[in-house]
Amino acid sequence: STYLSVSLVFWWTGLLPDFGMIRDRAVKPFQKKIYSLVSFGWTGRAKDWQRFEEVSLVLAGLATPLVLSVHTIVSFDFATSVIPGWHTTIFPPYFVAGAIFSGFAMVQTLLIIMRKVSNLEDYITVQHIELMNIIIMITGSIVGCAYITELFIAWYSGVEYEQYAFLNRATGPYWWAYLLMMSCNVVSPQIMWFKKIRTSIMISFIISIVVNVGMWFERFVIIVTSLHRDYLPSSWTMFSPTFVDIGIFIGTVGFFFVLFLLYARTFPVIAQAEVKSILKSSGERYKSLRAAGKPLYTVPTNGIIRETFIDAETEESSVTEETSPESGLLKALGSFDPASQTPDNLQKVKGIGPLMEKTLNKLGIFSFLQVSKMSEKEYNLLDKLTGSFPGRAQRDDWAGQASALLNTDK
Repeated sequence: STYLSVSLVFWWTGLLPDFGMIRDRAVKPFQKKIYSLVSFGWTGRAKDWQRFEEVSLVLAGLATPLVLSVHTIVSFDFATSVIPGWHTTIFPPYFVAGAIFSGFAMVQTLLIIMRKVSNLEDYITVQHIELMNIIIMITGSIVGCAYITELFIAWYSGVEYEQYAFLNRATGPYWWAYLLMMSCNVVSPQIMWFKKIRTSIMISFIISIVVNVGMWFERFVIIVTSLHRDYLPSSWTMFSPTFVDIGIFIGTVGFFFVLFLLYARTFPVIAQAEVKSILKSSGERYKSLRAAGKPLYTVPTNGIIRETFIDAETEESSVTEETSPESGLLKALGSFDPASQTPDNLQKVKGIGPLMEKTLNKLGIFSFLQVSKMSEKEYNLLDKLTGSFPGRAQRDDWAGQASALLNTDK
């Protein structure tokens, strides 16, 4: 289907940088071959990242209206029928809000589990969980408003069949399912108004499971309570699940978790593209810089980019011209004399694109000879100075590539 296709492409595109990373680190030839195929020739150059961002934006633009339309069409399957309890125009927005509500709750459940099991506390912070809880609280309120609207419309319509359908839901033989649905989906998310509660990992995990249970009972209430008593009293009956129903339910839950665990075992649970995009805006050091009203970078008259560092005690810029990181970097790599030396095309080194080459030039790096002298210390200094693609230079072995290019030129 269209929904499946767009979702699959969106998911696959987001993992292309990770597939490329796994391919480069793979030891076994078979693994390298497989990840080479699924990475679609990803090299990590600046142009790859630019296209990646553009495609991700286009897919997000396609997926958003698709989500709205799919759940709206599904709701029409119920709303266009003449079954009491289904024949209502509130279903489209009700189903969309419910899908977001239950989806965030399910993601929250898996998120908290993987955060603990995989030691991802530094990446999935309490702030992320709190923001998820706020969305769950808001969408839960929208779903609760839809429940109340259903009751009001049934009363206001004056149609006795509609009125009986909702009265039967609340007071009939399945009253317990209706009570569970209202308690889990409407009441429980409201405790997230309190910051202390929505920042608690344990309470967040419990509420996410409660919401998952409540949304299952919502489906149960919509289907069973509307069908077990229709227009003809002679056809009234009670629903009793067979062993096939129970087996399908348990099997689908088990099948989902098998696929999820296989995915977590095979692929990264956090895409590096997500970490890369938020690192600059959410890192603690950058937060301190912005809070102090200081720029992330300063550009002196010599045109060399210098990153501003906040001293732990005085919170003042402590970098001087003599002890600056770029001075230490050039001291280790050697200086470049434009009068007697010719700049090399640094883009021949895998991982250096046009923007990175300009950045290296501003730092005073123009030749393969300078790049070939890089060691772990220089790689770390370079990461601090450029602030982009941390670890890329060392991972792609720029020094080794530059040495090979030097030998080729000779």
